Amino acid sequence: MLQISFSSETQPGGGSVAILVPEGKPFGAAFTALDALAGGALGRAATAEDFTGKDGTSCVILAPTAAFERIVLVGLGRADDVDACAAEKAGGLVASLLGRVEQASVLTGELSAALVAHVGLGAVLGAYHFSLYHGAPEALKNHRLTALTLLTPHAAEAEGLWPSLRAVARGVVLTRDLVSEPANILNPVEFAERATNLRGLGLEVEVLDRPAMEKLGFGALLGVAQGSANEPRLVVMRWNGGKEGEAPVAFIGKGVTFDSGGISIKPAAGMEDMKWDMAGAGVVTGLMAALAGRKAQVNAVGVVGLVENMVSGTAQRPGDVVRSASGKTIEVLNTDAEGRLVLADVLWYARERFAPRLMVDLATLTGAIIIGLGHEYAGLFSNDDALASGLADAGAFTGEKLWRMPLSKDYDALLKSDIADMKNISGGRAAGSITAAQFLQRFVDKTPWAHLDIAGMAWADKARNGQPKGATGFGVRLLDRFVRTAFEQG
Repeated sequence: MLQISFSSETQPGGGSVAILVPEGKPFGAAFTALDALAGGALGRAATAEDFTGKDGTSCVILAPTAAFERIVLVGLGRADDVDACAAEKAGGLVASLLGRVEQASVLTGELSAALVAHVGLGAVLGAYHFSLYHGAPEALKNHRLTALTLLTPHAAEAEGLWPSLRAVARGVVLTRDLVSEPANILNPVEFAERATNLRGLGLEVEVLDRPAMEKLGFGALLGVAQGSANEPRLVVMRWNGGKEGEAPVAFIGKGVTFDSGGISIKPAAGMEDMKWDMAGAGVVTGLMAALAGRKAQVNAVGVVGLVENMVSGTAQRPGDVVRSASGKTIEVLNTDAEGRLVLADVLWYARERFAPRLMVDLATLTGAIIIGLGHEYAGLFSNDDALASGLADAGAFTGEKLWRMPLSKDYDALLKSDIADMKNISGGRAAGSITAAQFLQRFVDKTPWAHLDIAGMAWADKARNGQPKGATGFGVRLLDRFVRTAFEQG
């Protein structure tokens, strides 16, 4: 992970440097001084590129002097509008533009200590790359950056804020690593084993195997797993940072480490993407690592159901009826609507065992949410307006945006089964993400609950806003921010 440090020096000594430039303001003293050293090269480059500091823009000047290898100008947007999200975006751009060098510095100008720390967070995430399986050195030529120094008059204060954000960055990196792993490596047992490594952070981690889940009556989850040679697991992660005996907040994740669709098999084209159908579980794991890493003052529990949905002679068939842990029966009309079956048992289990004050589940649940919202927003469904509002605010702060979708009894008729308490799909194309959420709601009772359908946000097909292509870790920063504002402030 990229190493971030802070310095009160006003000028870099040489090498590679980035300058954060607000839009519509004259270039500051740092820019002027460097421009003088470069014989006016920075000013000429900015003019030639029509660089004004607009949000998301940049300008790269190579070898402007003997002392400097490259100088990068990165736009912050309007000074009055620069927030944590904009600062992180700028940090990500800095890291991506300086990826070919090993060390660099950043002139942060008049940004506050808090915003400087968020530049650091964005830079760590922008420098991320999953290179575990690369053998050729040339494949890593754009990922040499290992250390970044942020130059700011608020260095001491920013350094004091950094450990908390560094813990969040590590949580996001953990999530991205899990989601990036191929399914032949990260099966349910391996995922559970990696979760146990988090005990070193102070998390209590418990792993339930198939016999334990059979004893609990997890007929819905185990029905999904029955076609795979890889055994299912349930992982419970607990962080006890709040008042003793206080009810926890619960985060639940769908962890289908590979989804073939089962007998309702998916098309071959794009099926390789289904290695990241465990992204919800990955987010919960990264979040719990972040909360523990920064010693969050809250009691929290993360529960992830880990299965592989495969085709075999023992696989679940369309038309099968399973009995969930809640006692409710489900007619399985489509074995590719498996995530909701996993979550049905895990949601019920978390509610019954921990009596949480609220529950939030995350899942790459439906393609329908991508049709509706694309890759800009995750779908938010909730039975509690205050919870929905708090999550939406946290999403706006972090840039991990949520769009609230409806829940209504009017949709329940679409899940009516002739031979069981419900069926797992509506049988048509209409309201697919809504009926999936309606299905989940039947297992939460009156507990305040939110469901985040992150199918369109867990993976990026191309780099964007300074963040690399691939696993995004969407949800870790959002939920960490939610915990901070809902349970730790005031």
